[in-house]
Amino acid sequence: MSTAGGSPGVHTEPLGEAQAAAQRRAFPFLVAALVFVHACMATSRVTSSLFVLKQGYPEWTLGVLLSLYAVVPMLTALWAGRMADRHGLHRPVGIAVLMACVGALTAALSQHVLALCLAALLTGGALSIAAVGIQREGGLMAQGSGDMRRIFSWLALGPALSNALAPVVAGLLIDHISFRAAFALAVLLPSLAWWAALQVPRLAPSLPASPSSATRQGAWGLLRLASFRRLMILNVVLAAAWDAHSFVVPIVGHGRELSATSIGLILGAFATAATLVRLALTKWAEQVDEIRALRGAMAIACAVLALYAWLPGTPGLMAGSALLGLALGSVQPMVLSTLHQITPADRHGQALGLRMLFTNGATIVMPLGFGLLATASVAAAPMWLMAALLLWAQWPAARLAPQEPGVGSGTERHD
Repeated sequence: MSTAGGSPGVHTEPLGEAQAAAQRRAFPFLVAALVFVHACMATSRVTSSLFVLKQGYPEWTLGVLLSLYAVVPMLTALWAGRMADRHGLHRPVGIAVLMACVGALTAALSQHVLALCLAALLTGGALSIAAVGIQREGGLMAQGSGDMRRIFSWLALGPALSNALAPVVAGLLIDHISFRAAFALAVLLPSLAWWAALQVPRLAPSLPASPSSATRQGAWGLLRLASFRRLMILNVVLAAAWDAHSFVVPIVGHGRELSATSIGLILGAFATAATLVRLALTKWAEQVDEIRALRGAMAIACAVLALYAWLPGTPGLMAGSALLGLALGSVQPMVLSTLHQITPADRHGQALGLRMLFTNGATIVMPLGFGLLATASVAAAPMWLMAALLLWAQWPAARLAPQEPGVGSGTERHD
């Protein structure tokens, strides 16, 4: 496919009017495909977490299991991007569907801890591969910058919707049928994702150019930019706070002898709040100051995490999780908006890739640390640790400049 105004092999030419109209009509199916793949991973994750706790495994085992969901995404992100450029939407989604089905089926057939680890690797990797192809396709559907923001706002809401519903449904299936039934649901969901993806018209793929050595290695040069370094610190701390909630809630709920349904409702309250705040941001984003919003979200999250262990019963935990979801759910749009302001326009892709690397690295390392910390002390200790880190992170947040010259301009700051 020919290109216009971009590097060779990169699709930048607008779609024809009829083709663009067909793509826009298929956009709900694109969102649905992402929701179903994400729901498979989320169902597998919450079901596996509750199963290992019920079987009496120590908390560090849960930490290892949760960290495995981020291993394959970190290793395959660049490969998945090249495949999406070369083959379009359907090949990466097809591979993701196959991986997710195999992973979920493995857990449904055997709940051995090694089977659950394999399911974590495959379903986590499937989500990453599918998301790259789906997000690329969404960009091709956009007609102008305003439409681009709308499309990616809805694509961000898809996983939030999945996080809201999957734990609740999984908890109901566990309580009223069995763990195996919840894993069976995870087996079904990728097939629905494939059906949704097939409703999206195929576009002729474009072959990617071979990346230069400077392109492959240049992303690390962005760390010379002071504001970018500070933003990455905030990004990692906030991502770890999200993981701390996901890690501690099943442990606290299990320790209080709450039912799987109650634990699912608590996790669902967090995800529902994150969904609602993102939906609100799609309407009022222009009135929000990124730095103030980040600092406010960090302050709220710090207070909730510090007090979470003392919240009373299921209603209290649901209220705390909902408040935490409002705070942390607002963060991603603010981080991405700030990132685009403080990095050179021609290096936004590198900046986003570096952010993904740090986020997935934290998702691997932090649950391991949370498991060891909870095993050595008390279940709520990971939340207290993150509350302290969020309090400390107010310092780099206060020094985060909304605008800063780009790397390589000769005027960048290295302080």
